[in-house]
Order: sequence, then C-alpha cells, then structure tokens
Amino acid sequence: MSENLEKVKNYLLDLELKITHEDEAEELVVVENEEDGIKNLIIDCEPPIVVLEQFIMEAPAAENFCRRLLQINRTLVHGAFAMDEEGKRVFFRDTLQLENLDFNELEASISALSLAMAEYGGELLEFSRG
Repeated sequence: MSENLEKVKNYLLDLELKITHEDEAEELVVVENEEDGIKNLIIDCEPPIVVLEQFIMEAPAAENFCRRLLQINRTLVHGAFAMDEEGKRVFFRDTLQLENLDFNELEASISALSLAMAEYGGELLEFSRG
C-alpha cells in the first residue's frame, strides 16, 4: 500500500468513516457515514493531489438550476458542486494537496460536504422533483 493511501485511510478511520471499497492499485477508497450525508464518497490519491468526489443527483432540466448551484458554491467553505462533462450528473468535488495533507484539512473538506448536504439537500431534492 502506498504511503499516501495509508495516511488517508488512517485519517478516515480516525474520522469514524466506514470504508466500503478500497483499490490499492488505483490508490482510492470509498467511504460513507449516511447520518452526515456521506454516501459513496470517493477519495482518490492522484499525486500531487487527493480528489474527494461524491455523486449527489441527476441534473434536473430546471431553468435556474445551474445558477442556483453557482450561488450555493459561493457559500461553501471547501469544495464545490460540479457537473459531469455531459451536464447530466451533479457531484460534490474538492481537491487537496497530498504532500502536506493533514488530518484537520481532510476533516474540514468532508465536514464541508456534510454541512452542504444538511443546508442544501432539501433544496436540491426539490429541484430533482421538478
């Protein structure tokens, strides 16, 4: 196991996140803590960065949805909501420097996702319903 992946896994375990999948060759893990809005969060060590990405929802056709996502992004402490290349799926995504990654930085990024889902999850759900 790479040193980077091992460090990240130790931090995740300290955060009491459940590791549901691990791929040592790709240097990634998938974690969850559904109580905090963390479901299938992919944490991928891609030196020189670590990428955190979680699928949120299929992108609705609502006229003002993209504008609202950008407004929400302005309030987020870490990371951002983003869409895939086809504009069909919405993700939460954050990137951190891997070389000097520490526990507090990873915790803050994951907490930002939890906070975003607590604060905006209902609104995003309403968009998905049309």
